[in-house]
Amino acid sequence: MLNIENLNAKIEDKEILKGLNLNIKPGEVHAIMGPNGSGKSTLSNILSEKKGYEINGMLLLKVKIYYLETEERAHKGIFLAFQYPLEIPGVNTNTFLKTSINAIKKARGEKELDALEFLKLIKKKSAELKFDEKILSRQLNVGFSGGEKKKNEILQMSILNPKLSILDETDSGLDIDALRIVSEGVNSLRNKDNSFF
Repeated sequence: MLNIENLNAKIEDKEILKGLNLNIKPGEVHAIMGPNGSGKSTLSNILSEKKGYEINGMLLLKVKIYYLETEERAHKGIFLAFQYPLEIPGVNTNTFLKTSINAIKKARGEKELDALEFLKLIKKKSAELKFDEKILSRQLNVGFSGGEKKKNEILQMSILNPKLSILDETDSGLDIDALRIVSEGVNSLRNKDNSFF
């Protein structure tokens, strides 16, 4: 699924990752642990193609992803759940989700969802995650609690059905009930064809 060979990364001359090797196979779940500043979020950012890092090494997800832009990586099946999801005023959550899934379907040559198909899908996925559908009519993450933001990202992940999901400290800021719902949501998405870390 993902193969990283001898990955080095630095930002503003500060070396963060030094010769990282990682191989994640389909169906596997990996937990990367370490103290603050050890490079966990840096690795997540690099895989999603965040600008500002100077890197060398090999990043493979069936194809070389080193030269792919962020949206191209999403088309290949990479999804990043942020540690602190951003609020995006003026962008309706439902519109964002529908646009996202249809952009990926279009890039893969698949039929895009019409409004009714999308509504049916979002109702089903929201029910599975115990996610209040009323929130979907609000601006993206604006005024959401920490738990709502994280559940919203898991909802995005369930709709987009990525091959590789990168969960950057998904438990951050969650109470025990929200953590349970989010973990159940992640576990429900696991199968032999996708991977998580």
